[in-house]
Amino acid sequence: MTGSRLLGSGSALPSRVVTNAELAAQIDTSDEWIVERTGIRQRYIAGDGETTASLAIAAARAALDDAGLAASDIDLIVLATATPDNTFPATATKVQHALGCNGCIAFDVAAVCSGFLYALTTADSLLKTGMGTRALVIGAETFSRILDWEDRTTCVLFGDGAGAVILEAPSQDGAAGADLPGVLASRLHADGANHDLLYVDGGPSTTQTVGHLRMKGREVFRHAVVNLANVLNEVIEDAGISADDIDWIVPHQANARILDATAKKLGIAPEKVVVTVDQHANTSAASVPLAYDVARRDGRIKAGDLVMFEAMGGGFTWGASLVRI
Repeated sequence: MTGSRLLGSGSALPSRVVTNAELAAQIDTSDEWIVERTGIRQRYIAGDGETTASLAIAAARAALDDAGLAASDIDLIVLATATPDNTFPATATKVQHALGCNGCIAFDVAAVCSGFLYALTTADSLLKTGMGTRALVIGAETFSRILDWEDRTTCVLFGDGAGAVILEAPSQDGAAGADLPGVLASRLHADGANHDLLYVDGGPSTTQTVGHLRMKGREVFRHAVVNLANVLNEVIEDAGISADDIDWIVPHQANARILDATAKKLGIAPEKVVVTVDQHANTSAASVPLAYDVARRDGRIKAGDLVMFEAMGGGFTWGASLVRI
């Protein structure tokens, strides 16, 4: 059976844009230093009244409009975030209430930058079991709220935003094949042994504080290139295709150097990689659906295209999904 079909997408960004030059006026860095090492030129930072939930709600509404659906058509909401509005309840329940689709299943997934891949795969699996007909899958973050703004090695890398897609349950007639629209193959992984390479130094059960993001960038870079190349090859093999068959790769927008290195390792042309990290920076779980929505709306990604989503984040967690649009 082919997996769930993507019916529509949407995204949302805070109103405030922060350029590298603005950061350079506050901390010991420069536009040249940031661009050379990351490819980032600006990011969006949430202001007063802008939260993970408000961004998620805006992205969800845009996705519903894109798909021509009403909130009552949604049976399941899976929201990926590492920066929820509250410890509990799930931010997904705020989205559910704001949209007016009360009564549907709604919960959060925490897998940091890989969160959208985990949420997409979870929603696809639940729809296949008959738990619903349509799902709203969201990645939303306000990472600016957990950054140490005196640590120039991390605070320049991240931004805030949200992206959403709508999935529809696959046909129950048993039809399958790489030419049919839908999620064709997915793989997810995790390795808690690398916890100290990328984590937040706080939490309700340990410090009773939110904490700040901490990262050993060089080691994360090395693991990311290897892990992402491996999981992409796994999905390619599972789907029975070749790398040349892929029309677009929509990767987690962590660092332009990681995107370049991963594409080179797989032998995939750089022009097939959707890049938005220069404009949005690293928006964690929001980065994949945000980049996908941008590339769909500007006409690059079209119906029938074979698209690979991939991401790696703290934990470590990583994964990939191959989708026929």
